[in-house]
Amino acid sequence: MSDYTKSTNFATKDNLSSGNPLKIVKGTEIDTEFNNIATAIATKADLASPTFTGTPTLPTGTVAVTQANGSNTTTIATTAFVQAAIALLYPVGSIYTNATNSTNPGTLLGFGTWTAFAAGRVMVGFDSGNALFDTAEETGGSADAITVSHTHTATSTVTDPGHTHTHNANISSQQNLAGGGSNTVALSPATINSAFTGVTVATTVASAGSSGTNANYQPYITVYMWKRTA
Repeated sequence: MSDYTKSTNFATKDNLSSGNPLKIVKGTEIDTEFNNIATAIATKADLASPTFTGTPTLPTGTVAVTQANGSNTTTIATTAFVQAAIALLYPVGSIYTNATNSTNPGTLLGFGTWTAFAAGRVMVGFDSGNALFDTAEETGGSADAITVSHTHTATSTVTDPGHTHTHNANISSQQNLAGGGSNTVALSPATINSAFTGVTVATTVASAGSSGTNANYQPYITVYMWKRTA
């Protein structure tokens, strides 16, 4: 693309005195100027539908027509088009995640209102057939394990050293005496001594398992999550 540069200063000829040969405008001078003008015009871009060659550079702040959303033509995209296209990827209700950057997506992406989302929770897919997952943003679950109904086995150990009882028999007897007659001897009533059994019982209830605190967590990785609300 060439710019036109005038080769002959025709105005200076007017100040020359009559008879000066330089005062005369020559055909070659006119022809040179005409050729320079023709070259400059031929290498300029048209205002309507120009075709650029080489590596054109647009000035800072150039204003262009923003294309319609969803356009897949080869037209040049404006910053407004690019931002609108990104916004289509994150409609209201979308979730944005970042593994290391905690900056609000409204600052990073340049659009939308975002709030921190699902602190300390993982996400699960919607399931209309399961009452636990059939409503959007429904929450549930527990970090700590809850013990389900179950039974324990009890073992009892019985120790019996054995024991005895003493029986004291008191006897009443009658003796016949020589020469006739009899002699009766009366003794005390019989008694039986009492004693403790000595039996002891030790019962042990079996236990198993470990603490249920923080026992319900699946393998996880922590990220920053945001929800677009507007």
